[in-house]
Amino acid sequence: MGGIHLISTSKQTMDEFIKKVKEIHSDVDYIHLREKDWKAKDYVKAINKLVEAGISRQKIIINDRVDIAVTEELLGVQLTMHSLDVFIVKRKFPHLKIGCSVHNIQEARNKAAQGADYLIYGHIFKTDSKVNLPPKGLANLESVVNEIKIPVIAIGGIKPDDVQSVFRTGAKGIAVLSGILLADDVKQASLEYKEKITESEVE
Repeated sequence: MGGIHLISTSKQTMDEFIKKVKEIHSDVDYIHLREKDWKAKDYVKAINKLVEAGISRQKIIINDRVDIAVTEELLGVQLTMHSLDVFIVKRKFPHLKIGCSVHNIQEARNKAAQGADYLIYGHIFKTDSKVNLPPKGLANLESVVNEIKIPVIAIGGIKPDDVQSVFRTGAKGIAVLSGILLADDVKQASLEYKEKITESEVE
């Protein structure tokens, strides 16, 4: 579950999002649908458009909506603190890859113990979406990585030049939103992240 997790921004229309993803889906490893204002039918419509564009359902992860992940035969679901417990989803739908969003070591321990397949931890650096919360930083990321045996994906304010320092902590991947999807040139941005990951893997 490592590599680049591309997460929708909630700042684009569906058509804008689909257009951007069409350009760059080969450069990222997973595509997360996380749109608070979308209803079930919106998600299904977006998924169908992505599939029509040649993107595998097994590359798509949906936030919270276990029902849609199952009915649309997606790779998995990203659970939050308001979602169903991991062990419930895992027991009913063992084929789903289950990620959990965590913000401290205790949450990470709990979700890993419940059977999560991977964790998204952050925010690591300063980000406009979390202006009132201090970033976790690389030291805390490394502490989580060292204790948790499942893959940890870093999120929050990660720029291409930050990628190598993130991977040095042992993190298996990065989650990116605006850094790619809101870039002036989404293709160039996605390639920059991809190149930095490749360099990190060679180190």
